Amino acid sequence: MRFKLPLLVLFFAYSAMAQDAVIDSLLTALDTAKNEGRVKTLNELFRAHIQSDPVKALGYTREALSLATEIEDRKGMAACYNNLGVVYRNQGALDKALEYYIRSLSIYDTLQNKEGIATTKNNIATIYSIKKDYGQAMKFLEESNALFKELGDPQKLVGSMNNLGNLNNDLQLYEKAMRYFSEAYQLSEKIGKPTADPLNNMGNVYFKQGNYQRAIEHYQKALDLERQTNNKLGMLNSLTNIGISYTKANQPGPAQQYLNEALALSDELQVYAEVPEILKNISYSYYRQNKLKDAYESLLKYDSARERIHSEESTRRIAQMEMALELSEKERQYEILKKEDEVKTLQLKSSRLFIVLIILAILLVIAAFNFIFMNKRKELFK
Repeated sequence: MRFKLPLLVLFFAYSAMAQDAVIDSLLTALDTAKNEGRVKTLNELFRAHIQSDPVKALGYTREALSLATEIEDRKGMAACYNNLGVVYRNQGALDKALEYYIRSLSIYDTLQNKEGIATTKNNIATIYSIKKDYGQAMKFLEESNALFKELGDPQKLVGSMNNLGNLNNDLQLYEKAMRYFSEAYQLSEKIGKPTADPLNNMGNVYFKQGNYQRAIEHYQKALDLERQTNNKLGMLNSLTNIGISYTKANQPGPAQQYLNEALALSDELQVYAEVPEILKNISYSYYRQNKLKDAYESLLKYDSARERIHSEESTRRIAQMEMALELSEKERQYEILKKEDEVKTLQLKSSRLFIVLIILAILLVIAAFNFIFMNKRKELFK
């Protein structure tokens, strides 16, 4: 392992430099970009920063949304709302995330943009999965996966299969879940973009089965990949998983190390979705090291963090957003029916006018015939 370390460092540096080059190119393009082109560039800057600097990413997509709204760029607005959903989902604000996803889906649906619809449904499914509404999650995921297959987008299919694997893992269908994860990882390697998510999720399956050593091995492989690409959100996920696995394996020393690193990274990124689990396991680690005061303080922080993310208000807001989506769909259908009814009414009026004109024409012909007949009759009796 030590002999491979310099190569890993060099590869990490190269990946970081490549990412910086992409950002520099986008910033150069932004200087001259206007209207829809500027909105698109700002959203691409969001995607370039979301993994490493979520706060800066949020600034880019908010600027994009402001411009897209001003110039009525509907597609750009939909992309911005989706991006905002990603930001809030990462922060653990699930109700706010769903609100933005629904706005995005509504616009993409109006535009009949299949790629946008598929991506947004995939994101909505993740919210339902976190909320443990597996029926709705499966519905949105299957619809999303079918659209990605139709579009022939392998990179999006990797994410879709990965999410389907997650859902089957939640349902304790481990063999099916592992099949999805394996297919997702193999496809990512095939297209030259190996992704850590399926590796992390394979680790999750082993974790659920109580095989913590195998879980840590997969999490570590995922962490190595995330470090190579400087994907800080991915690093946070892997660090958290490794720390929790060491906690479960009753190894509080390494558990504390990884969990503290995860907590610091979470604060740096201002991403809070994982914080409750991190704090809970930090508390366990302190307890097993007989640091009871530290364990108690961490447990209090855990309760506070969990309440902020999973509240009754959050659940109510999600229900309201679902209702808003249904009402929006019904309003759209009503407008279509209304237009169809207007067309039918216009056609009926046209038909009635045509009949009246025919009757008038017949009456005029009869009147003319009578006029001619009466004139001839007068001539006969002169």
